[in-house]
Amino acid sequence: MYNILNPQQIQSFITDGFIRIDHAFSADLACAARDILWKDIPANPDDSSTWTQPVVWLGMYTEEPFIQAANTAILHSAFDQLVGKEKWIPCRSMGAFPVRFPSEIDSGDTGWHVDASFPGADPHDFFAARVNVYSKGRGLLMLFLFSDVSELDAPTRILKGSHLDVAKLLEPEGEEGLSFMELAKKLAELPKREEALAIGKAGTVYLCHPFLVHAAQRHCGLTPKFMAQPPLLIRGTFDINRAGPCSPVEEAIRTALSSSHI
Repeated sequence: MYNILNPQQIQSFITDGFIRIDHAFSADLACAARDILWKDIPANPDDSSTWTQPVVWLGMYTEEPFIQAANTAILHSAFDQLVGKEKWIPCRSMGAFPVRFPSEIDSGDTGWHVDASFPGADPHDFFAARVNVYSKGRGLLMLFLFSDVSELDAPTRILKGSHLDVAKLLEPEGEEGLSFMELAKKLAELPKREEALAIGKAGTVYLCHPFLVHAAQRHCGLTPKFMAQPPLLIRGTFDINRAGPCSPVEEAIRTALSSSHI
């Protein structure tokens, strides 16, 4: 397949830390996936009075609609361009699903953060999971919209260009990197960045640099928001020190580190 991303999109990914791909998978697949998810939610899709929780966390779905959505030709082409051919591992699970419902209740999970990518001392402790400057284990943060998401429907908040700041924070920490919580506590020190919202129709996918700072928010709309956030796993780590051509993920890190040494 031809390259799906044009040079402007590649540069936007390097500079801003993300790109949006419309129609990355079909609305029919999104609908089939929602039907499966509703079976695991303690609420009635047709009765909003049963939507009593601000968020219901579901996870690790491997049914066919999810796998097909994660492995379209469009996405595979984009993975090749952003991460590198034969560098990434095809998705065999859709990852975590925070299903958000219209609510005035604080869900308690709306802080700015960077997703970790490899286990810490306790592999079962999410908050101890780590991230290093080489992005060990993770090629991309991905946001799959399985429902239409407007500005009112709890769209993920994104800090444009924050991946560059995070790379500078991680560099002194070497191979060990920082834990999820250690890094989260340092984010307030970073420069102010413009905020963007991950909105779009069902079937939209945001492909984000693994260091991008992002956050959830309260749902102020009318219908539940279905979004998955699986990682794109990679084989090994990125080589940010080698000379010559590199992937856009690597180039963003190298650009950030070179500017910090000026």
